[in-house]
Amino acid sequence: MDPWNHFMTVARGGATGRTPVALIVDSPWLPGYAGVDTLDYFLYPDLWWRINRDLLTRCPDVAWIPGFWVEYGMAVEPSAFGARVIWHHNSPPSIEPLPGGLDALMGVGVADPHEHGFMPLVLQRYRDAQRRLKAEGYAVRMVAARGPLVLASWLLGITELMVALKRQPERVAQALDVLTETIIAWLRAQAEAVGGVEGILLLDDIPGMLSPKLFDALAAPYLARIFDAFNGLVRVYHNDTPCPHLLTRLAALPFEVFNFSHETDVASVRTAMPDQVLMENVPPLAVMTQGTPDQVTAWARACLEKTDGRRLILSAGGGVSPGTPADNIDALVAAALDA
Repeated sequence: MDPWNHFMTVARGGATGRTPVALIVDSPWLPGYAGVDTLDYFLYPDLWWRINRDLLTRCPDVAWIPGFWVEYGMAVEPSAFGARVIWHHNSPPSIEPLPGGLDALMGVGVADPHEHGFMPLVLQRYRDAQRRLKAEGYAVRMVAARGPLVLASWLLGITELMVALKRQPERVAQALDVLTETIIAWLRAQAEAVGGVEGILLLDDIPGMLSPKLFDALAAPYLARIFDAFNGLVRVYHNDTPCPHLLTRLAALPFEVFNFSHETDVASVRTAMPDQVLMENVPPLAVMTQGTPDQVTAWARACLEKTDGRRLILSAGGGVSPGTPADNIDALVAAALDA
């Protein structure tokens, strides 16, 4: 069974002979790993293609999530609402909050993925990539988007968002409605551009920073709306903010796979979320990037032991961090193969 189908079988609740390994990879890690300028990685489709294709050869037992991801750091969704994007040679672009804050979002309509910001460029890149992938026997099989609260944090700034959540919840809810509908439209447009997708990845860390009361009012309804729009696909939710106080609430949301922080004990997550598949939980920086292969192995074995390897996808507790050595990825795979 190839790594993608191995991942999908477990993600859908099935059993295989061993624990799959899956890693979220994007532009914070890939240009440095390949030794290229980040702007070149974004600008040259052939370079992007080679780097992503070579991962399949270098690490043939890893499912790369979402895989052949056309992204520009965090910039795509904010660009559709007019946020200024600042480009860098050695890291993904950064985002400046909108001048005017929450007031600037009031009255703004749902963004059109076929016309606004970088979204049309990404869709065209996906169409071109899918044609080339199919000719080589591969395919884009998962699409991704940032969630509504993390998108709001880029547009407003995290401090202004957190203050507004408490002081102006009705206005924030109005903005989140627009952002949520934009995200649904964006995921659908990507899925249409590539055809035949099997899953979505939604990334939103900000809900983990909320109280249970705020989560129920201003996070859960919007996350659920997005996941409900893609019923039938495998839905992966990435939130690597430690949030043990929200685990039972997260368990009630309609997604299949949870990628979470290494700071939240995997045994407690398993108890609170018995129906979700856990994609976890080796520390992405302190161990995967800065540690030794032996340390990676020890962490991976601890994860396997705490869950008995059931309904588990071995991963980092977050995306692959800049500077992560390939040898440590090899150690993660070896731990899964030896389990």
